[in-house]
Amino acid sequence: MRYASVALCAFLTVAGTVGAHAQDVTLRLSHWVPPSIAPASKGIEPWARSVEAASGGSIAVQIFPAQQLGKAPDHYDMAAKGIVDLAWVNPGYTAGRFPIYALTEVPFMADDSIKGAQAIHEWYMENGAAQEMGDVKVCFIHPHAPGALHSKVDITGPAGIKGKNIRPAHATMARFVSLLGGGPVQVPAPEVREALSKGTAEAVTFPWGAMYDFKLTEEVPVHLDMPFYLSAQVMVMNKASYEGLSAANKAVIDEHCSPEWSGKVSSGWVEDDLAAREKLKADAKQRLNTPTAEEVTAWREAAEPLIEEWKARVVAKGGDADAILDAYKAALQEHGAAY
Repeated sequence: MRYASVALCAFLTVAGTVGAHAQDVTLRLSHWVPPSIAPASKGIEPWARSVEAASGGSIAVQIFPAQQLGKAPDHYDMAAKGIVDLAWVNPGYTAGRFPIYALTEVPFMADDSIKGAQAIHEWYMENGAAQEMGDVKVCFIHPHAPGALHSKVDITGPAGIKGKNIRPAHATMARFVSLLGGGPVQVPAPEVREALSKGTAEAVTFPWGAMYDFKLTEEVPVHLDMPFYLSAQVMVMNKASYEGLSAANKAVIDEHCSPEWSGKVSSGWVEDDLAAREKLKADAKQRLNTPTAEEVTAWREAAEPLIEEWKARVVAKGGDADAILDAYKAALQEHGAAY
């Protein structure tokens, strides 16, 4: 019996060691886009698999796509409250909640999303993350290539927005549409096609790849070919989920929550967007309009009130708006991402 007990103890020790290295924790990651499209397949998925590989298998990331666990606007709270461990958030879906971060939504400020992702990550961690997203851990910033305006008819200057219903990418773009005399139709990305097909909306601000991802080419075949705006999603992590990790696994997460990873994660989505733009250009049923220099100037001047409104909201929250704005511009310039 003595030898049997020794053998049993040895077996349990080996089994326990193997089990500890096989998988210590499973992190539930939620997002709200179909799993096959670029934001998920070329951004979120590779990041999650890299986390698993870097942990030597002690972290597993279980992905729940396409609003399976909650609606798109709810994802920040899902992470903050621990409903999920990780959530992919569009801050612009909750107007007014993240006033500092909303600066990234102001159009005509950045023209390179990979470099821009790194710039935004560095800038926000120093100028707003602790104040606005202090109840979660910010992991990475995930913009698409600069998005465009896609419509049923030609719109090349800001005057063309007046009287039209337009689905904006986020709260700041919704305000821009209102300033120009249009009507914002605010629905999450998965619901855009229905809004366009029913005539609820006549145009949409969307990344290029979304034309194919959400099957919109027949609904809005006219495209304004200029770097119109950014929508930079954020991957956030529940703080308790992070604090509950081993030191080694915390190090893995820290390594994957960096400006460098923001650039890496964004690159796949950007490549997909630019390929979609080329595909649209080659399609005789689609029309890409390049604005004149005068029209570009008109667009940029039309957006200037958005900066002043942004400043007022930040000041109302006790922030130094001018310093935060200067820091953002400097970060974009430093990374070569300024428009």
